Amino acid sequence: MIRGLDHVVLTVRDPERAAAFYARVLGLDHVRFGDGRHALRFGAQKINLHRLGQETRNHACIGSGDLCLVTDWPVDATLDHLARHGVDVVEGPATKDGALGPVTSVYFRDEDGNLIEIARYDEGLE
Repeated sequence: MIRGLDHVVLTVRDPERAAAFYARVLGLDHVRFGDGRHALRFGAQKINLHRLGQETRNHACIGSGDLCLVTDWPVDATLDHLARHGVDVVEGPATKDGALGPVTSVYFRDEDGNLIEIARYDEGLE
């Protein structure tokens, strides 16, 4: 019945600032759509950014997001990249269970406190 993930939503204080953070640190594409809404696009997925208090439904809390993004980069390259951008790692590298098997993950928080996991699958599992 379900074949994939289309998008997730993060509630942030300032969508423009949040989009700039994700574009700078992770290279995600900042797109605008609808009536001045903001999203981050990568591959066939996107992350919609809602301003706190202006969510279209189901009001969320700042920093309540927790999402995992998959990379092909070696873990050391991910750590170096985050350090170059002044992003503090809060956990990792650590072995975790991804949707397709074991991953090595690094965790950090965005500027709104959302927990972001960057995971790399062990060879041959993707």
